[in-house]
Amino acid sequence: MLDQVQGAPPGAISRNPTTGALLATYPFQAADEIERLLAASAAAYANWRATPLAERVACYHRLAATLRDRADVLADLITAEMGKTIGEARAEVEKSASTVDWLAENGPKILADEPAAPDVDDEVYVSYLPIGSVLAVMPWNLPIWQVIRAAGPIMLSGNGFVLKHAPNVMGCAYALQEAFEASGFPSGLFSNLNAENDAVAEAIADPRIAAITLTGSARAGAAVASTAAKALKKSLLELGGTDAFIVLADADLDGAIRAGIKARFSNAGQVCLAAKRFILERPIAEEFTQRFLEEVRKLKVGDPLDPSTNFGPIAREDLRDGVHKQVEQSVADGATLLLGGRKVDGPGFFYEATVLTGVRPGMTAFDEEIFGPVAAITVAEDVEDAIGLANNSDYGLGGNLWTADLEKARAIVRRLETGGVFVNSSFATNPRIPVGGVKKSGYGRELSHFGLREFTNAQAVWISTPA
Repeated sequence: MLDQVQGAPPGAISRNPTTGALLATYPFQAADEIERLLAASAAAYANWRATPLAERVACYHRLAATLRDRADVLADLITAEMGKTIGEARAEVEKSASTVDWLAENGPKILADEPAAPDVDDEVYVSYLPIGSVLAVMPWNLPIWQVIRAAGPIMLSGNGFVLKHAPNVMGCAYALQEAFEASGFPSGLFSNLNAENDAVAEAIADPRIAAITLTGSARAGAAVASTAAKALKKSLLELGGTDAFIVLADADLDGAIRAGIKARFSNAGQVCLAAKRFILERPIAEEFTQRFLEEVRKLKVGDPLDPSTNFGPIAREDLRDGVHKQVEQSVADGATLLLGGRKVDGPGFFYEATVLTGVRPGMTAFDEEIFGPVAAITVAEDVEDAIGLANNSDYGLGGNLWTADLEKARAIVRRLETGGVFVNSSFATNPRIPVGGVKKSGYGRELSHFGLREFTNAQAVWISTPA
């Protein structure tokens, strides 16, 4: 719980969610420390933007190696600070290193000058130039990967990076800063801002910060975007969602159930792109629900260091309390609790694998994002009803569609109001594919060529030959 440690100065607090024990405290930076941080970031950016791209790429190759060399330490830290199972934590570190590899290999091509207006005789092209230091407000649920996903493209394109990480994973934040510096990145180019909200708002308004990226709640996104807009600065927001997992009557139920378990209960359900609302076409709804329930009953919640554990605790006590309130409210709204719905007794912040059925629009489990191990099942009368239910949300981040008819699938996905759709598969993120949403899930894109160019100045250059 993010309470204040008695006698300690105000700051970020990290507790082990498996035991509830205090891990560390990180006093907030004072105004003079923040001033030095921003000055160092600006100076490092000025040097970095003038560094040849080939030299930047060399740092990226070293960073990938550093992440792999420190994989066990980083994975242990992830598990200790936010409760991810150790296997998933190791996979997160490797995914981060692989993304850095991809950026090093493909970044130079994507950031190269791009010819334009080929039908004119003059030389016309677009250059993708850096814009400055970018402030990143990042979440706790993927404490290494989320940062690499943001910092990787931003820094390769020549920008600086100031990280405001979640208070409960500040150990991961400083471990990443050490990894960047050990890999040869200039001191100050990647820096950690550990401050209260008012100081963060002041940093956003500071002229040495060029833009802002945030992954978090819609409320946090609105606050940050408003502050950035007042300063006429670009922002990128990834704000989570209520992703639909649509299963049509002709779907491969074996595959859909396996994928559905992974898509809902990985990382204890604490994933933005996780399936939240299972929308089942009526002919298969009963069979899917019963078989899905059987598989959920087999899941083991417990010590994330135990290889047999399927998912560990919720990252913080207040977050677990919030999930429980959402489940209770959903039942009060009229949903039926088929399984779970309780906090696990004992130390730590564990919550049972939970399945709700009879969920309809207007209920908490349908309308709100539940960031925990809770599956909400809704029955659709037909394909049209399934599409309507999927789009009946203020959010639009991702979604899943299961059907044997791929031609039908191609038509349906164009009607789904989401930033991404996964057909006959679970959700995935890949450096080749953009990530982002629509509606209250935010705007802008990370990863792929979109992410590499998101925080650049697309400078148009037109050179005419002298007469």
